[in-house]
Parts: sequence; structure tokens; C-alpha cells
Amino acid sequence: MTNVRASHIVWDWNGTLLNDNTVVLAAVNDVCAHFGRAALTWEEWQGFYSRPVRPCYERVLARVLTDEDWVSVDRLYHDRYDLLLHTSALAPGVPDELHSWMATGRTQSLLSMWFHSQLLPTVDGHGLTELFQRIDGLPGELGGESKTEHLVRHLEAQSLDPAGVLVIGDVVDDAEAALAVGAQCILVATGGMNRAALEATGVPVTSTIPEAVRLIA
Repeated sequence: MTNVRASHIVWDWNGTLLNDNTVVLAAVNDVCAHFGRAALTWEEWQGFYSRPVRPCYERVLARVLTDEDWVSVDRLYHDRYDLLLHTSALAPGVPDELHSWMATGRTQSLLSMWFHSQLLPTVDGHGLTELFQRIDGLPGELGGESKTEHLVRHLEAQSLDPAGVLVIGDVVDDAEAALAVGAQCILVATGGMNRAALEATGVPVTSTIPEAVRLIA
């Protein structure tokens, strides 16, 4: 793989810095049970997963979701996710790789599509808050959006030139958001999407965060 040059990393949270795959699957299967759909394996969920998430669930459940249905899906998912969140651990290489990056004098921030009000205390609970010059989660109370517009605002708030920014995430939406704003991207095959789907984006794909950081010049 070709090395990338960057002065700033925008990290994703769920499935990237946080290994929450088991919790995600349990939450997804609560949704499936509610709508009378058989439970999914992790590999099956990876095959379905995409953003925006509402069409993803429509494929899983084989039905068009009304606005009321979507509110139910979101509530069911997050109720189970929140209940089990304490069982999730940081991904291999975290926080060591983040400390090493800071030691080079370069900067990093965190942009998640998880709710901001829950993201901040969770990141702080893992002792990572001081490693980021900015942390942004999803505003509001209903999730499932694409990341692109949020990345635009995240970079503008830090006066960052996208050309010097590298996004590290675990799903295709991370790559699409990065490319849309003119940033670079490395995807790690640690979260919600299978490696084939990640590689189809054309950006570098690694198996771990340490491998991703080693690609940065």
C-alpha cells in the first residue's frame, strides 16, 4: 500500500476506536425480534450495513419503514446498545497509537455518528478526551444519517485544510465523506462492513489501527 501524508487525523468511534461489534449485533437483533425477523449473524449484518441506516433496516426487515417504525427501530436499537455499552472495550492499539501520533506534534479529532450527549462521557470514561482537539457526535435524538455534512462542519470548526486531513473509519460512509470534502481516508476492517465492501471504495484498507497508522508518512 502507498503511504499517505497527513497532519491531522479525524478518527471514527464506533467500530474503529471502540470495539462494540458484539453490542451492535445484540441491538440489531432486538430490532429484528420486534419486527418478527430471524436473528442475524455478524457476517449477515455486515452484508446489510450501509448509511443512511434507514434503507439498511428496510432491507433487513424486508419492508418499507414508516416514520413511526423508524422511531421504534432507533429506540429499540439504542435501548439495547446503551444497556450493554459497558461491556465494550477499546480496539487493539488504542490508546497507544493515539499517544504516539500526538508525540509527533500532529493533531487529531474525533467525529462520530453516535449521539453527542452519550459520546462525550463514554470517551471521557475511557480516558481519551485530552487526546483530541475536538470531539463531535451526532446532535439531536434520531440517528442514521450520512457523515459528509458533519465532516464539513467538523473541519470548518477547526479551520483545517481537508488536503492535510486523514479520516480513519470502518465503513464505506467514512470514505465517501472524506472523498467528498477532499480529505484522505484509510479504512480498518474491524467494524460494521466486510472487507470486500471497504476495498471497493479504492482507499487503503487495513486489518488493525496500528497497521493504518503505519501507512501515514
